[in-house]
Amino acid sequence: MKKIEHIGIAVKNLAEANQLYSTLLNTKPYKEEAVESEGVTTSFFEVGESKIELLAATCEDSAIAKYIEKRGEGIHHIAFYVDNIEDEIERLQQEGFKLLNDQPKRGADQKKIAFLHPKSAHGVLVELCEDINK
Repeated sequence: MKKIEHIGIAVKNLAEANQLYSTLLNTKPYKEEAVESEGVTTSFFEVGESKIELLAATCEDSAIAKYIEKRGEGIHHIAFYVDNIEDEIERLQQEGFKLLNDQPKRGADQKKIAFLHPKSAHGVLVELCEDINK
């Protein structure tokens, strides 16, 4: 794991959250993107070498909608950048971690992603990220 790539924050209203985080971070989001496979729209802010990803549900049965319904808005996940996501998935499985994805899938911001089950990381949803075009 090379660095914290981003922190994902679940929000109810992306436009309102964009305004708040634009003021808080004193910068505008550099990208907004729909990820239809996950039922979310995302917005990204650069903060030094890391990013903040805001996630808003686009359908009631998405993981983000269910998360907000159960826990409310807030930190959803922490993402780590890796050089080779397939190798990292294999390493973590060999170390006994339970993954939600055995194979990487396409995520937002031109990344391949996979998630570890929160029960494997003391209640934290951990995302692995690798650039698609590296």
